[in-house]
Amino acid sequence: MEMVIYMKEIVIATKNKHKIEEMKAVLIPIGYDVLSLFDFDEFPEIIEDQDSFKGNAMKKAKELSDYLNKTVISDDSGLEVEALEGAPGIFSARYAGDNASYEDNNELLLLSMKHKENRTARFVTSLCVYFRDKEPIFIEQYLYGSIAKDYKGANGFGYDPIFIVKEDGRRLAEYTMEEKNAISHRGKCLKELIPILENIK
Repeated sequence: MEMVIYMKEIVIATKNKHKIEEMKAVLIPIGYDVLSLFDFDEFPEIIEDQDSFKGNAMKKAKELSDYLNKTVISDDSGLEVEALEGAPGIFSARYAGDNASYEDNNELLLLSMKHKENRTARFVTSLCVYFRDKEPIFIEQYLYGSIAKDYKGANGFGYDPIFIVKEDGRRLAEYTMEEKNAISHRGKCLKELIPILENIK
């Protein structure tokens, strides 16, 4: 009799191709069949209206899991700048407006920081895995650094070209995907998540 091997299935709650690539690089090697919102014709529009990264991650994961009846992994990530009292924070993706491009957001941030001496900043990722039959998993991690005064690097996305990583002074956009996954806020979350998922039956 032929043995049937069932892959564990998980849905990434995003259409951001960069996030999908980063998460697939970690989840596929540990035996997950990874889907994203590109794989579904219909799913509810989820308004990220919570007041924290964790709240937004939880809301996305739960609502999509309820709708799709599948395990869902969701994250909410952003940039917190000390001199701007934590802005752009949970509004990082739409800092310059609802339809803002990465460049629009970067330009507004550089303008906001023009006369600031304190350029300390950190990236935040709050990650949630929501199961149909288990308690959800929450992980939050950070990447510390500072805001540059210009652009550098051709990799990554979002604020990566203007974020100077504290450890080595390079821009995050100068890292390869493998290097970024090893040190980034989202990469740290996924690294912490791997042994947890591996031990789930």
